[in-house]
Amino acid sequence: MKISFFEEFPTKENLTKLTLLSWPTKLYIASSSLYEFETIAKSLKTNKNLKKVIYWPILTKKEGYWISPFSQHQALTRIFNELKNKKVPVMLDLELPTTRNSLLYFTQFFKFTKNKQLIVQFINEYQGEISLCEYLPNSKKSTAILSWLGLHYETNTSKVKVRNIIKMMYHSMIPYTPDFIHREMERGVKMWGNQFTVGFGTIATGVLGTEPILDPKTLENDLILASAAGVHEVVMFRLGGLNKEYASILGKFSQK
Repeated sequence: MKISFFEEFPTKENLTKLTLLSWPTKLYIASSSLYEFETIAKSLKTNKNLKKVIYWPILTKKEGYWISPFSQHQALTRIFNELKNKKVPVMLDLELPTTRNSLLYFTQFFKFTKNKQLIVQFINEYQGEISLCEYLPNSKKSTAILSWLGLHYETNTSKVKVRNIIKMMYHSMIPYTPDFIHREMERGVKMWGNQFTVGFGTIATGVLGTEPILDPKTLENDLILASAAGVHEVVMFRLGGLNKEYASILGKFSQK
């Protein structure tokens, strides 16, 4: 499997964790603008194991932080306009703004449809590589709700041209059973093939600051299930939490 990493806080300290890797990897870098991303990416060019960097656009807390139809309309327009005519690899982190700015549910209510169409248009028209990072729905009902909310895209027969799908399976945050994880990963591989990626973690806190940390044994068990299901790529949240113990476990499953 390919073992990749998210980095929500691309500080010098967090980025130096790349030196713990002994395999080729990809890095999804959170940035508030394309310029900021390209500046960080340029600083990493000398790392021999880093084969690809992906732009993970984030908004301000006031704007909603993540990408969704409830994000501030002007913020979505800004992010998408700066990528016009570009081919930079991009990951859209599709999450609700509940913990960042719940007022957006009211202020953007009448722009919900317009914002959703804006996201769909960007995904369909962007000429570069796109990855969609999504919640993991646990039932047909929740799948339908997430689809209506513009946070989930089930198949290439929908109105959206699906590219790469990353399903967040953060075992430290939700007590998934091994059977459920394995079943969902097999379903993802069957549906999207090598376009399907699984997000594991968390091995460090994120913007919430309260995310529980995944113990190494559970991580190893999750990787065993991913390997058995034929998952092409696993992306860890996040690079800054990497240590020698995690690196040793991940190295056992990495594609050299």
